[in-house]
Amino acid sequence: MELFAINAQPSRTITWILSWLLFAAGIGSYFWVARERHRENPEDRVVPTLTQMAQSIHDAAVGSDEEAGHESLGSRFVHSMLWQDTLASAKRFLWAMVLLIPAVLLGLHVGLFPYVGVFFLRFILFFDKIIALSVLPILFIAFGIDELSKVMLIVIGVTPTIILDTFNLSKSVPKEQIVKSFTLGAGNFTVAYRVVLKQILPRILNSIRLNLKAVMLFLFAGEMIAATDGLAYRIALLRRNMGMSTIIPYVLWVALLLFLVDWTMRVMNRRLHPWFRE
Repeated sequence: MELFAINAQPSRTITWILSWLLFAAGIGSYFWVARERHRENPEDRVVPTLTQMAQSIHDAAVGSDEEAGHESLGSRFVHSMLWQDTLASAKRFLWAMVLLIPAVLLGLHVGLFPYVGVFFLRFILFFDKIIALSVLPILFIAFGIDELSKVMLIVIGVTPTIILDTFNLSKSVPKEQIVKSFTLGAGNFTVAYRVVLKQILPRILNSIRLNLKAVMLFLFAGEMIAATDGLAYRIALLRRNMGMSTIIPYVLWVALLLFLVDWTMRVMNRRLHPWFRE
């Protein structure tokens, strides 16, 4: 069997084993390093053990048993540090995602309507080259350190990319389809929304999905600099006390949430557009 053959077809068992091999190697290496460091220094806080991380995430998710009193597990979770931080970050994330919808519509109009394109395109191309984090002080001065400045940072960082992606996708639709739609009696906006947008919408959703990491990057930047709650705020706060036993589970929790959002968008794309194939 040639491992590096282009036409190789690994079996289902080999596929399963190889796909999890790096995960197993990474986890095994971490716990080996943790064991060795704690053997040399039982008070080591840089590489916490599984027991330490489990205790820390338990305290973050449901609070310590001494402070809980007679509250139910559900009530303890709703009032926990982990849930409150997740809820705060999720609200900012969802607001930013909603505000990307006008960006898609603007990119569609810039690509299809010449006068709109002439008016907006050059400005958007210039705006896309501005580093979003460089305008963070301006946002804090203009909008304060409340929620709006953090959401605007995400929008400024991701919106130009989404607009230009939508613009390029709308330009990729064959002109023959647009001409044919006009000959069948369709109007300008019918062509824009029922012919072009329906074709490019699956790829737009893929573009947004691939920019989820950028969205979280700008969200974390805003929360770490000026916030009183949120996942990134908690990580920055714990960093001062070397709270790695909580930081590492928080990082894994963020990765899991982002994976679930990505998976949900992929499933939604397949359900809404079963005809679409990359």
